[in-house]
Amino acid sequence: MGGGKETPRQKMIGMMYLVLTALLAMNVSKQILQGYLAVNESVHKSKLNLIENNSRVIKAFEATINGNPGAKPYYDKALEAQKQIDEVYKYIGQVRAKIVAATEPLSNQDEKIGDTLNLRRMEKIDDYDMPSYILGISEPKEPKKDPFTAYDMRQKLSGLSDKLMTMLDNMQKDSKTKLIEDDYQGLKKKLASIKPTDSKRKEDGIEFNWEMDNFYHLPLAAVYTNLNKFQADLKNLEAEMLQVLSGASGKLAIKFDRLTAKVIAPSSYIQAGQEYKADIFLAASSSAMTADMMQVLMNADSATGQGGTPIDIEGGMGKYSVKTGGVGEQTYKGVIKFKKPDGSFDNYPFQATYMVAAPSAAVALDKMNVFYIGVPNPISVSAGGVAPTDLQVSGTGGIKLTPKGAGKWEVQGLSPGEATINVSARTKDGTKPQGSFKFRVKKIPDPVAKVGGKSGNVDMKKVELSAIGGVVADLPGFDFDAKFVVTEFELTAVVKGALKSEPCKGNSLSGAARGILSSAGVGSKIFIENVKAKGPDGSIRNIPGVTIKVK
Repeated sequence: MGGGKETPRQKMIGMMYLVLTALLAMNVSKQILQGYLAVNESVHKSKLNLIENNSRVIKAFEATINGNPGAKPYYDKALEAQKQIDEVYKYIGQVRAKIVAATEPLSNQDEKIGDTLNLRRMEKIDDYDMPSYILGISEPKEPKKDPFTAYDMRQKLSGLSDKLMTMLDNMQKDSKTKLIEDDYQGLKKKLASIKPTDSKRKEDGIEFNWEMDNFYHLPLAAVYTNLNKFQADLKNLEAEMLQVLSGASGKLAIKFDRLTAKVIAPSSYIQAGQEYKADIFLAASSSAMTADMMQVLMNADSATGQGGTPIDIEGGMGKYSVKTGGVGEQTYKGVIKFKKPDGSFDNYPFQATYMVAAPSAAVALDKMNVFYIGVPNPISVSAGGVAPTDLQVSGTGGIKLTPKGAGKWEVQGLSPGEATINVSARTKDGTKPQGSFKFRVKKIPDPVAKVGGKSGNVDMKKVELSAIGGVVADLPGFDFDAKFVVTEFELTAVVKGALKSEPCKGNSLSGAARGILSSAGVGSKIFIENVKAKGPDGSIRNIPGVTIKVK
């Protein structure tokens, strides 16, 4: 076959070689396509999870509007962004449906079948020609620009990125919709990530663009999977925008979930014959309030909020304590600095007094606001004039009490709801009630998945990936010794233009998963999802995963 005249035997050998090569190529292709089927199913599952989560967030966001006028502008922008994203999402579904309808001529088929079709039931998942033809890139040097082509899809994605970027820029100019700078910059990066870019690699003298990288001469299984991934990326973008906008409204980021009866009196020490006055009201606080959301500064300037000494924030409340010295009336003051959705602070000055008397008698009761199921909840109980050995403590509701020494008990939560602890004292005249105290019994909150000490959407350098050993479940801000153990998760990444997915049992990376990590290049995205963790109460929780962008 070197160009000279060939004998019949040489021609036969050459033909057999070509046939063998084609057969080998077909076998490799089939193996690769099986991988695409698994990846497509994983991407589709992630996409459905995102759709369900986004629906819950927008409903919760809507519920915050009443009673919070400041949330309405952010909610309107969230709906606007969601509508624009959904239009492109549905458009990609239409493109996919047209490709499937042309490639797989099923009987009584309409284009909607492309939305729910199971690739494993298709016969022509290895068709390389029809997808490129429908997308208008059969001839790369002469791409078509008709509706529903790869070029048209590129314009839709670029247009969506530009429109949402303009919306964000306009929001920053309006005090009613301004975002915190970190959130604003984070969303801009996210929007830039969905905008198609050209690799500009060359093959056979042709410079590849975005359309060719994702669709040109690829089998139906690969094209279908890529389109599904684009839809998942859009839903991921939608999730991040909803999270930022709802958080900026100040209602989902700071949820006032604790009501406490408070009594404030001008003085708690009066003489006989004097009138006692007090203000009695319900105070709302947030158990999730942290020092970056609220600061309590003792002795700060009441007008400017400057200066002063910060105190610890626990359960949404500042914890102030000071050792007393001389007797008499003592005064303390300061400023509460509360963070608004736009990142600025409002100042709320306060001042209070208390009376220090000479030592006599004291009555103390250490009580908790919540008992958690699955961990020991220690409490201390005391009553004025009653020895610890004469106390009788019992509980009703979903709790169980175990004595742990004088004045000490351990509460075990059994079922969620309301529980009551009743305190009585044994006296020579019989048992006398000392008081009843109501508490909430709750499940331990869901943990978050962490990889390399990071959670959520994170950036990692290529060298950091090799240090990842597995996935852990963490309970940030939870004071009890409650441990969750990851029982399984799934790792998905784009490797050399192909999506690869690997399920892992336990909390460690499998060998195949490590291989995916080592193959991920700069700019790749790695998804750790479908994470399940076992809690101390034996329950299995589905917890949010981690998305890693390789820098």
